[in-house]
Amino acid sequence: MKADIHPKYHPVVFQDVTTDFSFLTRSTMSSKEKVKWEDGQEYPLIKIDISSASHPFYTGKHKIIDTGGRVDKFNRRYAAKK
Repeated sequence: MKADIHPKYHPVVFQDVTTDFSFLTRSTMSSKEKVKWEDGQEYPLIKIDISSASHPFYTGKHKIIDTGGRVDKFNRRYAAKK
């Protein structure tokens, strides 16, 4: 294998914005936002729309998450054709 072609991993906190569920893991992503974690250290904060705490497969609840007005746009587009 070629040397130095793999990205560098570092600790990052991912936060589900719909449920405020957070978890610490390693990732190649970075952010200017920081959050203080349970161990007292600060880590970059990455905000996500769906995690295992809000995904219908894991929760058993169907929930429509409208990011950016996609559901409204779909309804407007196909309502005129009825």
